[in-house]
Amino acid sequence: MSREVVVTGLGLISAAGNNTEDSWNNIVAGRSGIMTLSRFDASEYDQAIAGEVHDFDPTEHVDPKLLRRIDLSTAFAIAASLQAISDASIEIPAEHPDAVGIILGTGIGGAHLMIEQQRVLDEKGPRRISPFLMSNFLPDTATGLVAIALGARGPNFAVSAACATGGAAVGEAAEAIARGDVEVMIAGGFEAPLQPIYYAGFNAMRALATNEDPKQALRPFDSERNGFVLGEGAGVLVLESLEHAKARGASIYAQWVGAATSSDAYDMVAAAEDGRGIKEAMRGALEHAGLKPEQISYINAHGTGTPLNDRVETRAIHDVFGESAKHLMVSSTKPIHGHMMGASGAIEAAICVLACKHQIAPPTINYANPDPNCDLDYVPNTARKAAIDYAMSTSVGLGGHNSALIFRQWENR
Repeated sequence: MSREVVVTGLGLISAAGNNTEDSWNNIVAGRSGIMTLSRFDASEYDQAIAGEVHDFDPTEHVDPKLLRRIDLSTAFAIAASLQAISDASIEIPAEHPDAVGIILGTGIGGAHLMIEQQRVLDEKGPRRISPFLMSNFLPDTATGLVAIALGARGPNFAVSAACATGGAAVGEAAEAIARGDVEVMIAGGFEAPLQPIYYAGFNAMRALATNEDPKQALRPFDSERNGFVLGEGAGVLVLESLEHAKARGASIYAQWVGAATSSDAYDMVAAAEDGRGIKEAMRGALEHAGLKPEQISYINAHGTGTPLNDRVETRAIHDVFGESAKHLMVSSTKPIHGHMMGASGAIEAAICVLACKHQIAPPTINYANPDPNCDLDYVPNTARKAAIDYAMSTSVGLGGHNSALIFRQWENR
């Protein structure tokens, strides 16, 4: 049994915007939300910029009492999930609560809460630790709290695959609907990694961009790229069986048609030079969708702006798409919202959905200096109105994790 799966709701929170409309408008306009880091004093760090979420009021979505107990990343996840549910205009049916499931992913989990409580332990001792710590820093805290808020009793779990997390979560959720386990899935990724310890770690890896101008720092596929910019936020999609969506008269953004995950089995940090892992994910998604490479119009690439990743990803696209790679539109939106680790794949999946909906390929901003090793059409600097029948989102993570998702335009199917 394989059922058609559609996207009926989106919730987006990132440096690009605190809702779907603002996020999409800023992405299409190429307006970067990356700014000087303000969450902590980063004067001793090589890079003091970030894709911070701006003007976010979690009390609009989360009870203040609960907010005192949970991590910032969980607040992002709850807020984006409730946005997506509202956007889908769906209510969890009291008579069938087990027909709705939740899969959200994170690369880190409750980083803020854990670091805060470690400080309490060091300064005040074990008797001052919060009794809510153990139930609220876990990677699956967000899925549990969203389920409680909605009364959803279907499949519920968290996934973690580093920077491929969001894509893996959406793919697993869609598969649950396709095989008939549930009717509705709330799926995506969330992350709040803007903490000194993570900056110190990425500084030690020399992975962060160091351009003095925050908005120009992240330069995917450009010959002068020198690293990524860390971001935070959440992206959540409401997925439904087509039958369920039609029965309730839902507005449909796009259709999900394929997904795949893979592993490089090579190194915990560096991608394999031959791009074998991401190639297998892309090929797997194409096979799952029953598509030929030339049918894909647009790819929202992982495109972190690191010298190795962009070169490997470009090579992988050439190998998978062959001659049709010359006609592909490929862009990275990370210079606008930052690299959000576990949330990136979900945000970028939503961007592919919106690209199909609006028939617009988002730009790769800050592209000025071509690299002979990166020779695709990166939609440089300006969004492009174009026919987009199928869009693919690709993600690559530490540990060799890879994911690929494919969406189909709905209106002209």
